[in-house]
Amino acid sequence: MSDRRFQTILITGGAGFIGSHVVRHFVKKYPSCQIVNLDKLTYSGNLESLKDLEAEDNYHFVKGCITDEPFIKKVFEDHRPELVLHLAAESHVDRSILDPLEFVRTNVLGTVNLLNVARDAWENKSTGLFYLISTDEVFGSLGPSGFFNEDTPYDPRSPYSASKASADHFARAYHHTYQLPILISNCSNNYGPYQFPEKLIPLMINNVLDAKALPVYGDGKNVRDWLYVQDHVEAIDLLAHRGEIAHTYNIGGWNECTNIDLVEMLCDLMDEKLEKARGTSRSLISFVKDRPGHDRRYAIDSSKIHHAFGWKPTKDLQEGLSLTIDWYLSNRSWLKQVTSGAYQKYYSEMYKAQEL
Repeated sequence: MSDRRFQTILITGGAGFIGSHVVRHFVKKYPSCQIVNLDKLTYSGNLESLKDLEAEDNYHFVKGCITDEPFIKKVFEDHRPELVLHLAAESHVDRSILDPLEFVRTNVLGTVNLLNVARDAWENKSTGLFYLISTDEVFGSLGPSGFFNEDTPYDPRSPYSASKASADHFARAYHHTYQLPILISNCSNNYGPYQFPEKLIPLMINNVLDAKALPVYGDGKNVRDWLYVQDHVEAIDLLAHRGEIAHTYNIGGWNECTNIDLVEMLCDLMDEKLEKARGTSRSLISFVKDRPGHDRRYAIDSSKIHHAFGWKPTKDLQEGLSLTIDWYLSNRSWLKQVTSGAYQKYYSEMYKAQEL
């Protein structure tokens, strides 16, 4: 099939971690295309991540909430997007356990609101594409072997993954019921620059810098597949322009690692880069009470996107982790800014009942 072309792209959640990388990539790569970044600017959304784009003629920022129907209608009327890259979501499992309704409001109702407005705006159903970026967590938990593929039944285990599974189902239902052109991708754990330090890798980097305890859930043997964020962005770009309508694609990093092995690798890299004695950062590791319903293993089979389009990740975990640490060490002012206020309140609440 020939590549799709777009004059205007709406990216929701574009001030968040993955979203900011997607926005920067599309603004820089497609200068003749208007890129509209829609973000509510919650605790994890930060326009400092996109300051270098403010002077770009094809970049536009709009502040607002995806659950606000009149606002979303106005965005569509003003900008007439032909592609929606939907990344706006509450995404932290721990937070979903504390406040599941917030995840329902944003991830389910917000997605349905966007689908409704897109359906009404694209009367000619061939004029638009609604691309929902989702997660491998919708598939549940794997045993010691095997991989998630596009046909794996959904089995979400946390309020977060349940809300994302619901959003995926609604997107597919809108295609089958209203013929709305949709596409879904499910990715493994992303990491890289600009990630808010509630997630494992930037949390550990920040805590090493502050000589704080490095909390590891349970026995640390939970396995995740790690995907460098720019590799994910390249896959999103590819699927937006060439992916088959109504198809799902799994995007993984082929980088399986236990949490404790990952933290120890990070500690050794930090000691090397900070010129500390080897083992200094490892001494900060502290095992804490496991998270409720903590899935044991995730692993993605990315064969479909590889065979269809030749995509594969370019960064292994060692290289990607080193690049990520370098970025945080070079951007300590950004890290200090985002770890003040709301983050500090969250961190104290999250771990106050645990022995660090």
